Amino acid sequence: MASKTASVGFLTWRSSSPITQQRLLSAASSRRCNSEQVTTKATKQPKRSKFMPAASSTHDWIGPPNILSNLRPIVYRIPENETELEKRLRHLRQETEEWNHEFWKEQNITFSKEKDGFIISQLKAKGLSPRDEQGRRRSLNSEDMAVFYKSFLDRNRIRHANYNKEWYRRNFTITLFMARVTFQNMWTTVADRRSGSKKNTPTT
Repeated sequence: MASKTASVGFLTWRSSSPITQQRLLSAASSRRCNSEQVTTKATKQPKRSKFMPAASSTHDWIGPPNILSNLRPIVYRIPENETELEKRLRHLRQETEEWNHEFWKEQNITFSKEKDGFIISQLKAKGLSPRDEQGRRRSLNSEDMAVFYKSFLDRNRIRHANYNKEWYRRNFTITLFMARVTFQNMWTTVADRRSGSKKNTPTT
């Protein structure tokens, strides 16, 4: 089923689709640090917006990318007559979305702070101030920054490996729950049709 989106203020809605929701979660696993998105405001630890629309019964609410994690917050739909299995799947998705947000928030903040510290230390070693005569921030060339990028990746290699292991575990569990929900819904539909056919069968 194709995914549908429509603008609603600062949020959008998406018609529910297991494939669409699975792709959205999978996209988070390829997230990488982006220092351009993490500004000096990141050091103040801004909180996520407290405005959250009520859950819909037909679609998910998707907000704008968070300034720290670059991930879009999601309010998952609550189907009418939600089964216990569907509820468990929804809670797992929501908890995984929050887990992803917290990981990339901390990772991006750490990256930004260490990057700024590296630039300042390298400029100081060269006898340069952080800003030039026009007040513009000085930067380092790509070769100098490559040293920092490699160092950062080396220091966080284990953390990233643990994140990937946990992500695959969660993704596998979500996939299993989605399959169980799909099977449950198919079985319910078949049972309802059989029940309706028996009621409509004339008696002799």
